[in-house]
Amino acid sequence: MSALKSAFLKELSARGYIHQCTDEAGLDALANKGNLTAYIGFDCTAPSLHVGSLLGIMMLRKLQQARHKPIVLMGGGTTKVGDPSGRDESRQLLTDTDIAANMASIKLVFAKFLDFGEGPSDAVMIDNSDWLDELNYISFLRDYGRHFTVNRMLTFDSVKLRLEREQPLSFLEFNYMILQAYDFLELHRRLGCRLQMGGSDQWGNIVNGIDLARRADGAELYGLTTSLLTTSSGAKMGKTAAGAVWLNADMVSAYDYWQYWRNTEDADVGRFLRLFTELPLKEIKRLETLEGAELNEAKKVLATEATALAHGRGTAEEAAETARQTFEQGELAEGLPTVEISRNDFDAGLGLLTAIVKAGLANSNGEARRHVTGGAVRVNDDQIKDEKTQLTARDLSNEGVIKLSVGKKRHALIRPV
Repeated sequence: MSALKSAFLKELSARGYIHQCTDEAGLDALANKGNLTAYIGFDCTAPSLHVGSLLGIMMLRKLQQARHKPIVLMGGGTTKVGDPSGRDESRQLLTDTDIAANMASIKLVFAKFLDFGEGPSDAVMIDNSDWLDELNYISFLRDYGRHFTVNRMLTFDSVKLRLEREQPLSFLEFNYMILQAYDFLELHRRLGCRLQMGGSDQWGNIVNGIDLARRADGAELYGLTTSLLTTSSGAKMGKTAAGAVWLNADMVSAYDYWQYWRNTEDADVGRFLRLFTELPLKEIKRLETLEGAELNEAKKVLATEATALAHGRGTAEEAAETARQTFEQGELAEGLPTVEISRNDFDAGLGLLTAIVKAGLANSNGEARRHVTGGAVRVNDDQIKDEKTQLTARDLSNEGVIKLSVGKKRHALIRPV
């Protein structure tokens, strides 16, 4: 492999983003010539993207920093079908209203990472329902369906996985790969888009789009993927015992987001610093060589830098200071996630299990009960082992809150109002 010349691919390679590329030399030459337009698609299956989507978002950011043009493609159309990639079961079909609400919420994240506008390297956001909703199905099948063979479609991992596990794959989902391929063709026609990026589970869909563009328009397009990220212990990125680590602040607080990165496994610190922060590589090299207690300082740097990108520098530093006060000084830090409940509900009797669930420290009363009986729950730093405990006005601090803790690193405040 010849040395990379374009600033874009050099940066992606140095930081460990690149897993597969359909034609690395050709893409490198294209990126080195000047402005390159590339896209990643994001379906609207939830009100927020989670940490698992960060690799794609960061690649779009790197693209823009190299003075190329990013396209954020919102899947208002494809969400109605459901991407079968990497799934054993069909996604639950959402209503148009749900999809629109999810899209509006997801859009808020991208403004933190990309600059939008009308300039040559300004990002644009497009909804694929703009063309997919207008398709005449018979005409579409006639014009584009003939470029796809069922034989080849059956070889793609998204299809093979379901068939091998004898799980149903609906004909609706089977069409997803054709629609995604058509997205690439449409973006090339409308905006001159030459590159689609995504996770490695999208490789088959990306190659489909490249083949379709070549057959339909004689266009030469490119694909680039990252590895699907897991922690060094094999856990899926973006998942915790408390649920998904969402990027929207109204779904996961900046403090909890900071804590997620602070709890990174030792073996992942250097890799995550390269992928999810913009620290110079030389500084990352220094940080990843730290050992023992000093490695915790590298984790705090990772947490603060990653949180600064998603929530802003000031908010990230507040989260870091809250953690310092909570863990190093044992103080009741005001920056802890706070859940307000009505004074009437509180005075009527607030059970400990209910409080733990309301605070987001457990997903159910059963899970909360297991935390209590396991000795992991503290109220105002005092261990509580009685699941029938009721929180009362006597538990309120001078600041009018109750501090709940599950384990050593998860805390929240209950405030009656």
